[in-house]
Amino acid sequence: MRYGLVCVGVVLLTGFSVSTAQKQEKGKDNAAAPPPAAPTAVAATADAKPATGAERKNPVKATPEVIASIKKIYGYDCAMCHGAAGDGKGDVAASMNLSLKNWREAGVLAGISDGDMYDLIVKGKGKMVGEGDRLTPEKAWTMVHYVRSLAKKDSGGEKDAAAAVPPKS
Repeated sequence: MRYGLVCVGVVLLTGFSVSTAQKQEKGKDNAAAPPPAAPTAVAATADAKPATGAERKNPVKATPEVIASIKKIYGYDCAMCHGAAGDGKGDVAASMNLSLKNWREAGVLAGISDGDMYDLIVKGKGKMVGEGDRLTPEKAWTMVHYVRSLAKKDSGGEKDAAAAVPPKS
């Protein structure tokens, strides 16, 4: 009986290993396949070149409704590290001893283009796992607007906070 269980375990383990190897091999074949050729009728121009990083513009118009629509996703995908208010003080960031930027400060995001921020959201960076296929491109672009809106919330309040601090004597 014991040998029967061992044999079943070996067969299952072997089947799982073969299945995993086939999936990995199929993934390599798809990655190695050349992209489809562009139509020859289209003239090669500078406009036909796909924009990358800083060159890309956000195709989603920023409206209060659009920004509100992504807040829930931010709450359960991003806030655990970046904080509910975007201050970089989320629970996971604290437990991992990560020092994240405070997006509520307008200058923090000033040097990052929408295209670069989109890439960070989709691909990730460092210990941050990107959203990848979990977000549609439209929602990822909407997340860019939401992150930028976090800084705008404090733009008027910074003057009030500065006025509340007594001058040094």
